[in-house]
Amino acid sequence: MLFPRLIVRVVLCLLFFGWGNASILAQETAAPPNPAIESSPPASPLYQSPRDTLRTFLEAMSADPPEFDSAVGCMEVDHIAREGRQDVARYIYRCINRLEWVELEHDSSIPDVSQVQRSPRLREATEWSYFPRKLVRPGNQSLNDFQVKQKRFNLVQRIAPAASIVLTQDDSGQWKFSEDTVTNARTFWETLESAGIKPVSQFSGDEYLTIAEHIEKLWPIYFVQNSFLTVKYWQWLTMFLMILLGMVFDLLVRMIVSTVSRRIITRKGGAAQRDSLKKMVRPFGLAAAALFWLTTFHMLGLPNAALLFLVPALRLFAMLAMVWAAYRVTDIVGEFFAGKAAATETKFDDLLVPLVRKTIKIFITAFGLIYIAESLDVPIMPLVTGLGIGGVGFAFAAKDTLEHLFGSVTVIADRPFQVGDWVVIGDVEGTVEEVGFRSTRVRTFYNSLVTVPNGNLVRAVIDNYGKRKYKRWSTHVNLTYDTPPDKLESFCEGIRELVRLHPYTRKDYYQVWLHKFGAHSLDVLLYVFWKTPDWQTELRERHRLMMDIIRLADQLGVEFAFPTQTLHLHQEEAGDQPHEPGEAPPKAADFRAMRAGRTAARRLTSNAAWREQKPPPYRFKYAGETLDEDENDDDTQIESKIGGDG
Repeated sequence: MLFPRLIVRVVLCLLFFGWGNASILAQETAAPPNPAIESSPPASPLYQSPRDTLRTFLEAMSADPPEFDSAVGCMEVDHIAREGRQDVARYIYRCINRLEWVELEHDSSIPDVSQVQRSPRLREATEWSYFPRKLVRPGNQSLNDFQVKQKRFNLVQRIAPAASIVLTQDDSGQWKFSEDTVTNARTFWETLESAGIKPVSQFSGDEYLTIAEHIEKLWPIYFVQNSFLTVKYWQWLTMFLMILLGMVFDLLVRMIVSTVSRRIITRKGGAAQRDSLKKMVRPFGLAAAALFWLTTFHMLGLPNAALLFLVPALRLFAMLAMVWAAYRVTDIVGEFFAGKAAATETKFDDLLVPLVRKTIKIFITAFGLIYIAESLDVPIMPLVTGLGIGGVGFAFAAKDTLEHLFGSVTVIADRPFQVGDWVVIGDVEGTVEEVGFRSTRVRTFYNSLVTVPNGNLVRAVIDNYGKRKYKRWSTHVNLTYDTPPDKLESFCEGIRELVRLHPYTRKDYYQVWLHKFGAHSLDVLLYVFWKTPDWQTELRERHRLMMDIIRLADQLGVEFAFPTQTLHLHQEEAGDQPHEPGEAPPKAADFRAMRAGRTAARRLTSNAAWREQKPPPYRFKYAGETLDEDENDDDTQIESKIGGDG
C-alpha cells in the first residue's frame, strides 16, 4: 500500500500549494500597490539608447553568418510570425544600408545614453525617428561626403514619402524598432529595390540572398510582379509543387516505416498483420509531410499575414499527426506485449499491459497539448499558475475521479483479482476483461459487459472465484433400499478409489459415506474437490467421474434409486411366524467388501487413457472436427476410453 499512500501525499501537497498560491494572490490583490516593487527592471545595456540598439542590430546583421537572434531582439515582433522575423531583420538592415554609412561613434544625431539622460525631451520621449531625421555632420566627415549623404536621404524620402524607421521606448526603458517599422519594412525595401537605390556597401552581408530570392529569380517576371491575396504568383505555384513533394514524401516514409516495422516484428517472433501495419504507418507519413511543409513554406518569403495563418495550421496538423502516430505505435507495441503476457502463467502482466498502454497514451496527449500550446504561442505559465490557484476547487470537483484513480492503484497494488478471474463484486458476477483508470469491465455469464467504477472497489467486498485452489463438488448418489450392506460398502470404497485415481481430484481430502436414509433411497455422500484450470475442464472431469461411477455400479450390481411410492397392504394370517433376525456378518466382511470395491474400480479404469497421461485443459471444438478413437485426445467429453473397457 506504499504506492497509494505516496500518491495521496503528492495530491495533498498540490492542494496545499494551490491553497498557498490562492492566499498569496488574495493578499497581493488586497494590499495597496508599492511603487518600489512595481518599478520596472533596468534596461539592458544593449538597448539603453537608440545608438545602443542600432549598434547591437548592425553588429548582429554584419556578422558572418548573421546573428538573427540578437537582431530580432532589437525589434517589436510580437505581431510577426516567428518564421518571418529573420526576413524582417534583413529588410530593415538593407533599408539602413541604402540610406547611409552609419558612424555610431561620431554621428551626434543618433542619441546615446548620456544624451538621453541629459535631455529631458529625450528622457520623456517614447520614440525617436531614425528616418527621416535631421542630419548632423560628424567632425571627421568632409563636407562633400555629408552633402552626398544628405542628398541620398532626400532622394529616399521623395521615393518613399510614407516610409519611416522609428525606434520606440518601452516601459522598461529599452529602445527597439517600432511595430509600424517592422510591419512596413518589406514594403520599404521593395520600394528602394524597384527604384534602383544601391547599397552603400558598408556591410558585406547586405547582398546575401535568401532562399526565397534565389527561387524568385528562377520564375518569369510576370509571376514575380503579380500577386493574389498578397501572395505572389510564383509563391502560389511553388507551394503547389511543395504540396506534391510532400505527398511523395508521405508515400516514401510509409513504405520505409512499413518495411522496417515488418522486419522488426518478424525478428521478435511476432506476426505482422497487413491491416495493422497499414493503420500504423499512415500517421507517420502525414507527420513527415507536415514537417516537410513546415520546413519549406516559411522559406518562400510569404507575407506575415499568410505566415500567421499557415504556420500555426501546419504546426497543429504536424502535432496531431505525431500524436496519432505515437498512439498507433503504442497500440501495436501493446498488442505485442499482450501476446507475450498471454503466454505466461501469471495474470498480473495481463492486467498491467493495458493499464501501461493507457498511461502512455495519456502522457502522449499531455505532451501533445503542451507542444501545441507552445507552438501556437499560448502562454503556459498562466495556465500552470491557474491550476495551482484552483487546486482546491479542482480537487473538490475531481473528487470522484481521484477516488477512481486510487481504486485502480489499489487493484494494481493489492491485486484482489486479475484479468480472466471469475469474480463477484456486489451484485455483479462474471469474468474480468479489462482494468482501466476509471473503471473495471466485467463480462457476465449472460455475455453482457458491466462497468464497475474503480472507486467502488476500495469499499466493495470482492469474492474472487478465480483465486480458488480447489473447486468443491458435493452431491448424493441414491441407491435402492434393497442394496445389501456388503455391496454398499464395496460401492463406497470403489468411489473412493476412483477419486484417488482420477487426475484432477484432490487426493488428501474427500468424503464418500452413507450419509442418510432418504425418503426413497439410501443416500451416499460424494464430497470431492477439483484442481482444474477452468470451469469447462472441471465439468469434463466431473462428467468423467460420474460415468465411471455408473460403470462401477454396473460392475458391483448396485442399482440407483428413483423417486417411487409403494403402497404395501399387510394382512396377518393365523400361521404367520414371528421374524427371526439374520446372522451377524463375518468379522472381515467390511474389509472384503472394501477390497472388492477397490478391485472393481481399478479393473474398471485399467484401460483409461488418463491413467497413462494427465488430460490437458478442455478445448472447445469447432463444427466439423472429427474424433479419432486411436489418437490420444483426452479433451473430449464423451469417449469410450474415458471409462474402463466401455
